[in-house]
Amino acid sequence: MMEILLISTLIIAIGMAFFLVKVFFRKNGTFSSQHIHDSKAMRERGIHCVMDQDREMRRKSRFAVKERA
Repeated sequence: MMEILLISTLIIAIGMAFFLVKVFFRKNGTFSSQHIHDSKAMRERGIHCVMDQDREMRRKSRFAVKERA
């Protein structure tokens, strides 16, 4: 039982170390946005966030359920 706890702690510590190295070597310690709407390649392909796509489809159909404000 103790071996599993130590191995798990070691794996988490190694992961955190890699994460910290990445943060320190990034410009201003920031990461690019992971949202679909912030990706230029996705916008060029016409791919949107699922919430935006749902909203567009509801506008097109007269039988769609109306959104609450």
